[in-house]
Amino acid sequence: MKLDHDSCYHALKTHDVRFDGRFFVGVSSTGIYCRPVCTAKLPRRENCAFFPSAAAAEQAGYRPCLRCRPELAPGHASVDAMSRLARAAAGHWEDGLLGEVGVGEAAARLGVSDRHLRRVFHGEYGVTPIAFVQTQRLLLAKRLLTDTRLTITEVAFASGFTSLRRFNALFKARYRMNPSDLRQSRASLPGDPVLYFELAYRPPLAWRALLDFLGRRAVAGVEAVSDGVYRRVVNVSGTPAEQGGWIAVSHRPERATLRVGLSAGLAQAVPWVLARVKRLFDLSCDPTDIAARLGPLAAADPGLRVPGAFDGFEVAVRAILGQQITVAAAITLAGRFAARFGDPRLTPYPALTHAFPQAGRIVAAGEDEIAGLGIVRTRARAIRAVAQALVDDAVTLEPGVDVTATLERLRALPGIGDWTAQYIAMRALAWPDAFPASDVGVRKALGGISARAAERAAAPWQPWRSYAVMHLWRSLEQQP
Repeated sequence: MKLDHDSCYHALKTHDVRFDGRFFVGVSSTGIYCRPVCTAKLPRRENCAFFPSAAAAEQAGYRPCLRCRPELAPGHASVDAMSRLARAAAGHWEDGLLGEVGVGEAAARLGVSDRHLRRVFHGEYGVTPIAFVQTQRLLLAKRLLTDTRLTITEVAFASGFTSLRRFNALFKARYRMNPSDLRQSRASLPGDPVLYFELAYRPPLAWRALLDFLGRRAVAGVEAVSDGVYRRVVNVSGTPAEQGGWIAVSHRPERATLRVGLSAGLAQAVPWVLARVKRLFDLSCDPTDIAARLGPLAAADPGLRVPGAFDGFEVAVRAILGQQITVAAAITLAGRFAARFGDPRLTPYPALTHAFPQAGRIVAAGEDEIAGLGIVRTRARAIRAVAQALVDDAVTLEPGVDVTATLERLRALPGIGDWTAQYIAMRALAWPDAFPASDVGVRKALGGISARAAERAAAPWQPWRSYAVMHLWRSLEQQP
């Protein structure tokens, strides 16, 4: 990202929330870097240096502001190919996976060379992947030290460090303080075992519309929406079921954040869980850019998001079960599916009783057992085919993958047509330009036109057609 000094300083001067997370400002007179929305006294222009990422600011020798807390800044989305590639890699590493997914493996997953990924990544973030990950881990540790009662050792390992000694040394070298210096106000933290975090977004956010969408599609036992709060059971990918837990997400509009509560059992998977909450609620969205492209279509619901996926396999199953039936009927089947194959869970909420099943469990189950739940056999076969493809690593249902190639692989599976593939791309791949032209609701909202005509009508909305779909569906829901 190329930064214009004049524009950045003006955004800093006006505390323009649209630029929060797009750049950070280092102040030479204090040695501190801030978000553009920081309420501290405006620094002199000549004392300011602007950086595309927190990692770049820290590499230049600045330490994070304790007032505006750069670790709370929202991310930002882009459909530019190079930016998307860099952000896809960053997404893996923000999930705390650097030890598991190194630069070479990340490049292979994204279909590019190691060298190309390093070059693109440095161009986007201004630092190497290793420096970026170190900053992400330190900022998460800073958040955990400030906002939770976890011990320093627990914080170190939850942040992705494998050595307490290395954590202490790097924290002190980078921030010029010991981790224990942030524990002085620990007594004021909540005494319950729930971990609380705030995730920022760029307003506006159509929170009620988000909850309406998720609530109507909530799978019984797995998730629930009530009193303005979204709750669900969580299984941490790649770990035994007993290492899961639950989350609760509520809205704090006065702070432009979502408040996320995590059960204590998820303490060692904080980066993984928070990354998926961001995806589910589409917190990287920049509603200003999208509204400018969609025009009048977006006027009724400013800040409408595309609900993402907590788990790609879960969205794929939902899409398959939803083929040519109503949302209510599909959710009934999804509830049976989750109850039959999901892991039981004890939670403080009676509505949350089990986790959604993972792909490996469904491969082991077999087609007959799935069809025995009242699921049409062709759809049972499709569900198992997707599960097998995921287990075999033939398909990856995560943001940042090659969308064209993934859509082709999905359509090659039995029972997966274009509508299903496009729905998966919208939610599991977080692809902003997906467009299920054959969708009955989309065509009805456009005046009952054909799928081909819908494609033509949607052309002006590129590259944000996924958001157009959400607005079209929403317009039908609001009809008397």
